[in-house]
Amino acid sequence: MEIIPYQPYIDPEFESLIERIHPPRVCIDNDAYQDCTLVKVDSANKHGILLEMVQVLTDLELVISKSYISSDGGWFMDVFHVTDQLGNKLTDETLILYIQQALCASRRGGGASSEVQKCLKRDVRPRHVSTENTALEVTGVDRPGLMSEISAVLYELGCHVPAAVAWTHKTRAACIFYIEDGLEGRPITAPEMLAHVEEQLEIVVGAHHGEGETRSVRLTTPMPGRTHTERRLHQLMYADRDYELCRGCDGGAGHWNGCTRTHVLIDSCKERGYSVVNIKCIDRPKLLFDTLCALTDLQYVVFHAAISSKGCFADQEYFIRQTDGCTLDTESQRQKLTQCLIAAIERRVSHGLRLEICTQNRMGLLSDVTRAFRENGLSVSMSEIGTNGEKATGSFYVMDASGHDVNQRTVELLKQEIGGSVLVVNKSSNRTSQVSSVSLSRSSSGGGSLEDRPKFSLGNLLWSRLERLSGNFSLI
Repeated sequence: MEIIPYQPYIDPEFESLIERIHPPRVCIDNDAYQDCTLVKVDSANKHGILLEMVQVLTDLELVISKSYISSDGGWFMDVFHVTDQLGNKLTDETLILYIQQALCASRRGGGASSEVQKCLKRDVRPRHVSTENTALEVTGVDRPGLMSEISAVLYELGCHVPAAVAWTHKTRAACIFYIEDGLEGRPITAPEMLAHVEEQLEIVVGAHHGEGETRSVRLTTPMPGRTHTERRLHQLMYADRDYELCRGCDGGAGHWNGCTRTHVLIDSCKERGYSVVNIKCIDRPKLLFDTLCALTDLQYVVFHAAISSKGCFADQEYFIRQTDGCTLDTESQRQKLTQCLIAAIERRVSHGLRLEICTQNRMGLLSDVTRAFRENGLSVSMSEIGTNGEKATGSFYVMDASGHDVNQRTVELLKQEIGGSVLVVNKSSNRTSQVSSVSLSRSSSGGGSLEDRPKFSLGNLLWSRLERLSGNFSLI
C-alpha cells in the first residue's frame, strides 16, 4: 500500500499575515550625517528583498556609499548611506516621497503611486527598460556584426526597437531587444508573427555560430512582474555559463594591496552557522546591484552584510546561507560561487570608446547605427539605447577589430553617418569609467592608500555595526 506523506494545508493569506500586521516602514533621515542621507528600511523579510531595495535606489541613479544589513529572525533591517550623483543629500520632497512609496511597494510587488511619479517629472526606469513591449532575448558567441544583423532583420520584418541593451563577456554575448509593430506601435502578440520573427532570427544567429556552439533566441510577450532587464541579462549570461572562464586574483588576502583584479574569499563562521563572503575590487557603477543579483539568483540568503567604498576600491562582506539553511561546505560550492560573483562583477565592466548618441527616433534607427559601426570595422562591446517620445538616446562602447582605440577620423565618419548628436565621453579602458555614478562610488573623507584602510573583519566590526544598526531603528 502506498503511503502518502501528510501535507498540512496552509492558507495562502498566511504568508502575508506578518506584513499586514507589521507593514514595511521607511525613514529618510537628513539629520544624522552632514554628507549623506540615510535611508532606513524596516520590514518583514523575504528572499530577494535586499535586491529589490537596491534596485529601487539604483534605478533612481543614486549613489550608495555604505550599507549595513541585518535580517535574522524573519525581520529585515537595512541602512543605506545615499547621495545624488553630485554628492549632495536628497532634499527634493517629491523624490523622498517616491523612495518611501517605492521601497514599501517593492515589498508588496507594486510601485510608487502614479501621482508621485508624475510629480517627479522624470522616468525612473533605465532608458533601455521597457515593460510594455515584446522582449527578444538572444545569447551566443560574441562575433562582430551580430547585433547589426539582428537589428537589420527586425527592421525588414517591420519591427521597431524602442529599447535594447547588450553585454559581452568572456567571448559570449547577451542582448535584450524590446520590439513593437512598426506600423501600429503595439506589442507583437500574434502567435504566427512571433513564430515568424523567431524563425528568421534563428537563421541569422545560427549563421554566426559553428557546429556545437551554443546559442538561444527567445521571444516573450509583455507580462506583469517582468524581471528587471539588467537582472535578466545576468540570468541569461549565467545560463550561458560565461562564469566558467572567470578567475580572480590567486594571490590571496595578503596580495590585495591595490591589486586591480577581483578578490573573492569565502570562509566559514562556524559559531554562528554562516558562510562569509568577502569581495574586494575596483568600485564602479551598480556594483552592489550586480553582486546581489548573483547571490539572489543562486539561491543564497544574505543575513548580515557590511558594504563600503573608499576612493576607487569597494569592500563587501556578506554572511550568507543557502535557502535550505546550509552553508558552503564543499570546495566545489565555494569555487562556483567565486566564479559567479567574479562574472557578475566583470560583465558590466566596459571596454572601448564610449559614444553617447542623441538623435531623432525613427524606424530602423538601431539598424542604421550598428551598420555604421560594422562598415567602419568596429565591434560593440556594450550598448544600451532607449527612446523618449521623438528622441532616442544611447550609449555604445566600440573598439576596432583588433580591440584597440578608435581613431579620430573614424569617429568623425560615424558622426556624419549617424546624424544627430554624437559625443565622445571617454577613451577606452579595461575598467569602468573613472566617474562612478550608481553604486559603491562615493569616497570617504581622508586620504591614505588602500592597504591603510580599516578592513571589515569576520567578527567584531560587523557585529558592532549591526548592533548600532538595530538601535537606530528605534527612531523609525
